[in-house]
Amino acid sequence: MMRVLPLLLVVALFAVALARDAVDGWVARTELPLLAVETSVEVVDRDGRLLRAYTVADGRWRLGARADQVDPLYLAMLLAYEDKRFYRHGGVDARAMIRAAGQALANGRIVSGASTLSMQVARLLERGSTGRWAGKLRQIRVALALERQLDKDAILGLYLTLAPFGGNIEGVRAATLAWFGKEPARLSPAQAALLVALPQSPEARRPDLNPEAARAARDRVLARMVQAGVLSVEARAVATRAPVPTVRRPFPALAPHMADRARADDPVALRHELTLDAPLQRRLERLTHQTVEGRARRLSIAIMVADHRSGAILAAVGSGGYRAGARAGFVDMTRALRSPGSTLKPLVYALAFDQGMAHPETLIDDTPVDFDGYAPQNFDGRFRGRVRAAEALRLSLNIPVVRLTRAVGPARLMAALRRAGVRPELPGGRAGLAVALGGVGVRLEGLVRLYAGLANGGHAVPLHWRRGTAGDRARQGTPEQIVGPVAAWQVGRVLSRLAPPDGAPALPLAYKTGTSYGHRDAWALGFDGAHVVGVWIGRPDGTPVPGAFGGDLAAPVLFSAFERLGAASTPLPPPPAGALLVGNADLPAPLRVFGGGGDANGGRASAPLLAFPPEGVRLIPGEAGLVAKVRAGVPPFSWLANGRPVLSGARRREVTLPDPGRGFLTLTVIDAEGRADRTRLRID
Repeated sequence: MMRVLPLLLVVALFAVALARDAVDGWVARTELPLLAVETSVEVVDRDGRLLRAYTVADGRWRLGARADQVDPLYLAMLLAYEDKRFYRHGGVDARAMIRAAGQALANGRIVSGASTLSMQVARLLERGSTGRWAGKLRQIRVALALERQLDKDAILGLYLTLAPFGGNIEGVRAATLAWFGKEPARLSPAQAALLVALPQSPEARRPDLNPEAARAARDRVLARMVQAGVLSVEARAVATRAPVPTVRRPFPALAPHMADRARADDPVALRHELTLDAPLQRRLERLTHQTVEGRARRLSIAIMVADHRSGAILAAVGSGGYRAGARAGFVDMTRALRSPGSTLKPLVYALAFDQGMAHPETLIDDTPVDFDGYAPQNFDGRFRGRVRAAEALRLSLNIPVVRLTRAVGPARLMAALRRAGVRPELPGGRAGLAVALGGVGVRLEGLVRLYAGLANGGHAVPLHWRRGTAGDRARQGTPEQIVGPVAAWQVGRVLSRLAPPDGAPALPLAYKTGTSYGHRDAWALGFDGAHVVGVWIGRPDGTPVPGAFGGDLAAPVLFSAFERLGAASTPLPPPPAGALLVGNADLPAPLRVFGGGGDANGGRASAPLLAFPPEGVRLIPGEAGLVAKVRAGVPPFSWLANGRPVLSGARRREVTLPDPGRGFLTLTVIDAEGRADRTRLRID
């Protein structure tokens, strides 16, 4: 007998080994379901807050989730209730199975389950059933195979992503957004318990359809948590008194046009990180809705806000409501091609100031004029005679700005728009004087870029709406110079002295309004020391809006948008070096009265042309100073270095100017008729 026992032991061990090898082979041959679970595409703001999510292909809300995104209390409850030995078993909890089998035999019915979280993940991956033995065996097999392929945190992440919570809601993040209106990082005991209870019977316990069933299931979880030591008796008592949500909340849908744009720009990305600020976006969307509510049924609106210091777009509202209907809310009007009205006038003045043709105190004629058959009129049909350039800009007079445009040249105006990133489109292909009055197609986004450049000392600002590499690429390299810093500051100073709209607060803003021909577009654009805001109001189909003016319709919205930035307005910057802060009488003689606009039939000599130094050159001045030469033009000439007069009354066409010092230099020459030319160079 003693000899037989060792033999039986050997046979038993051999049988166990064979069985183990058979099970190992059975598990190893398991064909696992696809582990790359489709999740909702998410668009998030600069701080990672959800702006918008999209359903997956079958119409379900399924947001990816990891354990570190979820409140630890919920995880503790989940493991205590569903699988307390989750981190210790290999996919199947033998002790739980033996206990469940014993209870079933003793009671003649199933009293408790034995499914581990790994087994539940196996079922969720394959959309399998829970009750049949074949299904249960398959779950065991897949769970064992999953444990060999993935670590515990990955398996838990699959559960947190796939667990059903009623209707088309899957995953704990979708559940907390739908039932509580927030992410799962912070949950109350009552909320955590409800989330533990729902996946066991998601349809029967849906809070919006069966609140009493949801409450009862939640309270059972809370009672079990006291037994498991996860909650105190006092915490349970408080949690059971908390109401159960009875309404399913809508998923975030902020910045829908920008979200669609991001998705179209990168269709394969699951997460789009934007520069937008969700709270600001929400406030401005409410503002746009309030603005168009109760107005003409086809009226729409668009607003864009950017930080002109960094180029980050902080908010973009493409319409008064992202819906079908007369307002065509699905059309993103921040990108629609429209006539800019008078909003390009500040650039014309900046170019004239920069080229030494005019100064804010320069007198300019607002009198009838005819340029080869083109006879512009002021909006009100009146003529004011001779006015200061600053006043002409603030009053948005048409005739003075056309005179300046003729002197600057429409081609130079178009080039400056392109340097600013506006991307103008001409209906006829060739720029004429009417460009200054809105005879060109632009977009709100382009105008915001232009005003950002004026606010940024005349340097173009490449706006960007993606965080990370996209924004970094946009900011690489030296930005193009639209105009010099003195000219940009002078225009900002003129516009900052415009009175605010009736009822609006006195904010430190430089702003300009515009109304396109036929009252089709009402504009307002403005900036302070940090932000630039653009507002457009009109009809997406381009039909007129009777009585619409930028000053009456869009300007109040502009000031309301600045109020909603959430912080005190940043003051405009002080004057840069070289700014000429004098009255008209103290200006150099050629700058006192503008004479470069022409008249009905008058001809004149060619404008001055800087022959030396050439554009973009690097020079070392001689001992006597910087040599400069001018061709054409009518003497005497005035010379300016970075906007500051350095030589006046010069009749010779070759002069030696004082050494301007090292650095970048804008050299301007003005002839006796107020015409000018300039060049940019670097002094070493």
